[in-house]
Amino acid sequence: MAVREILRMGDPRLLRVALAVPEAMFGSPDLLALIDDLLDTMRAASGAGIAAPQIGVDLRVVIFGGTGPNPRYPEAPEIPFTVLCNPILEPLSDERTTGWEGCLSVPGLRGEVPRFNRLRYSGRDASGALIDRTVDGFHARVVQHECDHLDGVLYPRRVEDLTRFGFTDVLFPALVA
Repeated sequence: MAVREILRMGDPRLLRVALAVPEAMFGSPDLLALIDDLLDTMRAASGAGIAAPQIGVDLRVVIFGGTGPNPRYPEAPEIPFTVLCNPILEPLSDERTTGWEGCLSVPGLRGEVPRFNRLRYSGRDASGALIDRTVDGFHARVVQHECDHLDGVLYPRRVEDLTRFGFTDVLFPALVA
């Protein structure tokens, strides 16, 4: 459909808590058009995922995965393409793993962020069908990162050691070469 403008850190719209997708919207042309726009925007920016608030839409919708090898995350395993509406995350242990993250709304920067290593997520797809998965590793990290956007949280707020936060081209020159 369309590549949309990605809001950047500092825009107050990124700090809002998104609204639940209403029952009547599942399967609707409006929701399908939003998902198409999210997918086009994510692909154009080489993202691993994107949330509706990042394009200024206050709905609890995220998409992630399915883009094949990603130049921003060359070592990351493939994640199946997923549309997740009204997600619920349930950590399956207190164990957290620290890993590097970037964000389409925080261009040019990376930070090391602790995330739950293993979790269960549930929600609904675009047609309203239930989704219920248990995941770990990079998949779990991406889901947590994208769902944070639905609560107005950008990953820099989760960085615990600011010496592990900086410009991508300085931290990882091979990624931008």
